[in-house]
Amino acid sequence: MSKVAMDDEWKARARGILKAELARRNIKQVELAKMLEEAYGIKETPQSLSNKISRGTFSAVFMLQILEAIGCQEMKIT
Repeated sequence: MSKVAMDDEWKARARGILKAELARRNIKQVELAKMLEEAYGIKETPQSLSNKISRGTFSAVFMLQILEAIGCQEMKIT
């Protein structure tokens, strides 16, 4: 498998983890944008959040900020 294909798989996995945690809590992009701004002063539009998550091209720091902002204290990665 090529590096590009492997990278695409990891991006899809990261995207899936975030989308699943947001769906589990029924949190929409508008709410997430407000939560991130209130918690960390991160100013993202709902559309930019949607784009980042859909591409799966976000940093680990950003992912952890989202997970903490939505109250995710633990999760199972399979």
